[in-house]
Amino acid sequence: MSVRREITEYDGIYFITITCCEWLHLFEIANGYDAVYKWFDHLKSQGHYIVGYVIMPNHLHALIGFRHTEGESINSIISEGKRFMSYAIVKRLKERNEADLLQRLSSQVNDTDAKRGKLHQVFEPSFDWKECRSNKFIDQKLDYIHTNPCRGSSRLVEDDVEYSHSSAKYYATGEQGVYCVMNYLELEDVDLTRSTNGFRQEKRRVPEAGDSAEK
Repeated sequence: MSVRREITEYDGIYFITITCCEWLHLFEIANGYDAVYKWFDHLKSQGHYIVGYVIMPNHLHALIGFRHTEGESINSIISEGKRFMSYAIVKRLKERNEADLLQRLSSQVNDTDAKRGKLHQVFEPSFDWKECRSNKFIDQKLDYIHTNPCRGSSRLVEDDVEYSHSSAKYYATGEQGVYCVMNYLELEDVDLTRSTNGFRQEKRRVPEAGDSAEK
């Protein structure tokens, strides 16, 4: 269940869930998995760490180690990521002539956002998060996300390591999968409270709302 809660800390490891609007299979329909990986790349370029993930057809789970964000809230960072991924998904849907689906996403935009120029609601407005304060909790969340593709009536694979859009293979075998992640145990030697100032070469801008990120 998505919640409207602010993350008050500026660093730490967080379990994040982002859900497609109305649980539509937008990642699958738009083949938008690469948009998630590009967002992960952006986070890495800012000094943050991708610890684990799974991209399901209609939602995303990720464990992210946020290095001190210099006053920019983690909520804002995730909101930027949602806009970036929305922009890519809408662009892909237009290329595929998914007119009915685009209209459905348009109908979910609330009046306030519509007045600001937003045309499509790609993700649920809020996201779910939990702070990871122990290795035991991280292990629990990794097990939960990695077994996602193996559960439910729409089971995607029999063995979690067979699902490509996931870090399950790495944690099971030590071999990186489609996207490289950092083992959370390595973060024990990283001071996440240290500012990213000096780490950054150049802050790459992700699309703003005015760039039609969710249009």
